Amino acid sequence: MAQAKLIESISVREFYESFKEHLQLDLVAGERGLNKVIREKSLNRPALALTGYYKYFANKRIQLFGAGEMGYLRDSPENKQKSILEGIVDKHIPCLIISRNLVPPPVMLEVAEEYRVPTFRTPQKSKDFTAEATVLLEHKFAPRTTLHGTLLDIKGIGTLLRGKSGVGKSECALALIERGHSLVADDLTYVKRVAETEIVGSSAELNRGYMECRGIGIINIAEMFGIRSVRLDKRIDLVVSFHEWVPGTPEERTGLEENFYNILDVDVPHVEIPVRPGRDLARLTEVAALVQALKRMGHDSAKEFNERLIEAMAKK
Repeated sequence: MAQAKLIESISVREFYESFKEHLQLDLVAGERGLNKVIREKSLNRPALALTGYYKYFANKRIQLFGAGEMGYLRDSPENKQKSILEGIVDKHIPCLIISRNLVPPPVMLEVAEEYRVPTFRTPQKSKDFTAEATVLLEHKFAPRTTLHGTLLDIKGIGTLLRGKSGVGKSECALALIERGHSLVADDLTYVKRVAETEIVGSSAELNRGYMECRGIGIINIAEMFGIRSVRLDKRIDLVVSFHEWVPGTPEERTGLEENFYNILDVDVPHVEIPVRPGRDLARLTEVAALVQALKRMGHDSAKEFNERLIEAMAKK
């Protein structure tokens, strides 16, 4: 498995260019400081810092000035405004964002330019902006890695197909797409952990919607099967590993034993399917995904049958 990449910081420039339309950001001052870095994925309301109390000041975060902070500044004399703002920016904050499209006082723009602190305005309310920006930052800071495997959406279950080269992953994926399921990534899947127990897979933009099929070459899935046959990303709910069958290979017969595949410290349900002539891998994979969907709804066929069996034996 590829080594996980931890994102410890992003530049203010990357934040701005990635989300300026989504968050309706307008750069009003401090453009020379766009290379400053954001080191935490949360926002901070610098309410206490305005009064000069910095003991627990979260200076590594984006600083959000809402109606309360801006009102406090406006009600202060100009020389005090400058002193307050210089005290905050002197803590090496990454940037300032003003909500509700409130107009910054001239001294705020002067301090931002002098100390090279990017300052933005947004028409969004503080609460709405915080919620949106926090989710976007979670994705930016999410641990990530790459996995060799093909990711599909099978009836809402994100299924990652793994196995040695030439074992039949692409043929299986192609058959599943023909049955109406969707391709997310072929051969190389980019994975990131967006929550404690949730990982999401996607494809590189360059080869999104394309598949390599041995003996045929590169095929365009969207053109061949329609736009609904391709998804941009999908949560990974199940890992299916193919391996060549040899005599004596142990095979799961009951489904009572649960196996997991660890991806970015998240245990994902794992099914191993031996490959041998005559087996319909696409059908087996589809059924495995449907079984996982039932388990998510609280129905475990193997456990239910085992309970019925034990009950029947007890009656005898």
